[in-house]
Amino acid sequence: MKPGTRALGVAESYRGDESTLAGCVVRADRVADGFAFSSCTVGGTDATTAILDIFEQLDREDIQHLLVAGIAPAWFNVLDLHRLHDATGLPVLSVSFEASAGLEEGIREAFTGEARDRRLQTYRAQPPRRPVVVDETRLFVRAVGLPDERAEAVVRGFTPEGGRPEPVRVARLAARAADAVRQPPTRSPGETDEE
Repeated sequence: MKPGTRALGVAESYRGDESTLAGCVVRADRVADGFAFSSCTVGGTDATTAILDIFEQLDREDIQHLLVAGIAPAWFNVLDLHRLHDATGLPVLSVSFEASAGLEEGIREAFTGEARDRRLQTYRAQPPRRPVVVDETRLFVRAVGLPDERAEAVVRGFTPEGGRPEPVRVARLAARAADAVRQPPTRSPGETDEE
């Protein structure tokens, strides 16, 4: 992969009923050169729209891939990878980091009626996860808009040291920092920075 190839990584951090989403543009040579932020409802259905908001804020024609952390941020706010691909024109990869039997049982336990059915329909419409091993670390990837072999190459190209792909890793750090600013920890009376 060429050093200047750029990917937009999106990850979240949440406290309370709102999740902060950060988008970070990172080159394959690990240089970050753009950030944008949005939010979605914890337990809602607006995460896909929030990611599209980040993409529109950035207004970049040089982004070649979209990598998102997981498939259901903000407590089952299930992403529609096909919609992300159609709206951005980019190949979309959802990267997760733990083996799982899937989310259907969790969705059934957490929701009822239309809320449950809508999430299950969106979830079932996504491509299956495929394992990808990078430096002895096993990741799980869903891809829309590019073949599985190319998706594996993209993940490996943006994961120079194993673990998380760099665009997602940096976006996660940015989301946590933005979330901390948005909702700073509370202090006890009389507590100071010097303690």
